[in-house]
Amino acid sequence: MTSSLIVDPARIKSFIRRQGRATTGQRLALENHWDTYCLSPEQALDLTAAFGRQAPLIIEIGFGNGASLAEMAAANPELNYLGIEVHRPGVGHLMMLLDERGISNVRIFHHDAIEILEQKIADHSVDGVHLFFPDPWQKRRHHKRRIVRPSFLELLNKKLKIGGYFHAATDWEHYAKDMLKTISADTGLQNASPTGDFCPRPDYRPLTKFENRGLGLGHGVWDLIFRKR
Repeated sequence: MTSSLIVDPARIKSFIRRQGRATTGQRLALENHWDTYCLSPEQALDLTAAFGRQAPLIIEIGFGNGASLAEMAAANPELNYLGIEVHRPGVGHLMMLLDERGISNVRIFHHDAIEILEQKIADHSVDGVHLFFPDPWQKRRHHKRRIVRPSFLELLNKKLKIGGYFHAATDWEHYAKDMLKTISADTGLQNASPTGDFCPRPDYRPLTKFENRGLGLGHGVWDLIFRKR
């Protein structure tokens, strides 16, 4: 008699830990600034204590090397930014930028974003969630790994305040259309686009070097912004 393992689609990881090699600067930042910027997933989260104040909270999932997150935080000092990233060199690079620029309104989790949202973030406490250029998992058999799926949107609806927003951006048109279809089907979120599809890039989302180069080559970028009803 044989048995099969049933995997909950909601628990399928949307990322693979590719740690890579940290540069000297990233390694020094990890060694010297971890306690300043990084929060422990093993401890209870007190946002007021972590940031030293109360302020609107913006969460960025998968911030990459952290350049755009650092730029947004510097431009909006009245907001608290919580970045979540599994790539350790990227965490080190962000901490290096924060230290160099004296940016104090960013804290970091080096952990699985879904687990942090589920276990550490209070319901109805988040003003905005950013998901910029997530892994598109191009192959059809990998589409189940895409982070934007009904279970993720259910979690967002629990964590966002009324009127809070979810902003995703991608340079893969197929993924953009798939996200638009999936999010539009969620009755708790309303498209901020007056045309019911995509939004122009808002001023608060920095134009990255990679994106700028792609636009110069004629590549498209699609922004989706939905607000909690």
